[in-house]
Amino acid sequence: MPKSLLRLLSLATALLLLNLPLASLAAERQLVILNWTDYLDPALIEKFEQRYDAKVVLSYYSSDDNRTQKLMENDASGYDLILVAGFDLKLYAKRRWIAPLDYTRLPNVQHTAPELKNVFGAADVYGAPYTWGTVGIAYRSDLVQTPITSWLQLFRPQPELQGKIAMIEDARELIGMGLKALNYSANSSDPDQLRAAEALLLEQKPYVRTYDYIALDETSPLLSGDIVAALLYSGDALMLKEHNENLRYVVPQEGGAIWIDYFALARQAQQPDLAYAFLDFINEPEHAAQQAQFIHYATPNRAAEALLPAEFLSDPIIYPDQAGLKSSEFYTPQPAKAQRLRNAINARVLR
Repeated sequence: MPKSLLRLLSLATALLLLNLPLASLAAERQLVILNWTDYLDPALIEKFEQRYDAKVVLSYYSSDDNRTQKLMENDASGYDLILVAGFDLKLYAKRRWIAPLDYTRLPNVQHTAPELKNVFGAADVYGAPYTWGTVGIAYRSDLVQTPITSWLQLFRPQPELQGKIAMIEDARELIGMGLKALNYSANSSDPDQLRAAEALLLEQKPYVRTYDYIALDETSPLLSGDIVAALLYSGDALMLKEHNENLRYVVPQEGGAIWIDYFALARQAQQPDLAYAFLDFINEPEHAAQQAQFIHYATPNRAAEALLPAEFLSDPIIYPDQAGLKSSEFYTPQPAKAQRLRNAINARVLR
């Protein structure tokens, strides 16, 4: 008898003695998703796993820049789906990290609002829209003397905010909102304007407690009062507001940033069929509505909106009106020279 067969029989005998089924010899199907933390409803993940007899493995990043860094480390291998900010889709496609989508395999993605399909370059080829929102300021109304309505109140704060501000390490958000505070475009590539934003960020730095994105659960420093004002994404502010009615979120009068997140298929995906199944699953209207309420963000799925409560659809933080979005911008790719300057500025501010 061949030794290989003897080894297999020995392993099978051992499994039987341990009361384990022979089926455990087969590898379990796994879908690996690179994503933000707390950005998928665990109940939906469990439902998907049961429906498709598979395991969802989540890997996380802490910022858009951190996501790009992670993908650079291994040329985007090891993932099946990647949650990508719209402004990075074209770059990721150029680097061959993501693959074109076959939308005929995603009938539920056709529920997407038409105006959200082509906001960013390559989105209509590489992206399945997931959610959208704004960048603004979350603050404790009970711990400030004056309501915050301007970016300069965050970047040139009152003494009461000394050491009580939280920012974001991501260069795009940090520098972009610094530019907005000075009434420049968040997408400016003008060296003088970028250096003015750097000066403002360095002026603010003594007031900043952390550049790490703050916790979004009951341990959040915004709830304890250790942080009084923070650069934050809209839905995350609403998540925290559930724990403290004094928390406010505002897109300042100078305008903020509007973003759209997309799921993209990793070019080196080991389970592409399972990835397509997941994308269509989370875009089923019932699931998309459930997911929107879990993360407190607007859904791009029009059929899902019909299933959402009226108070969700009328919340101006989730669905801001045109006045609320006045002067706000979508991020656009930067020329190489300007991007290098932005990276250098960000490094100097964070060190």
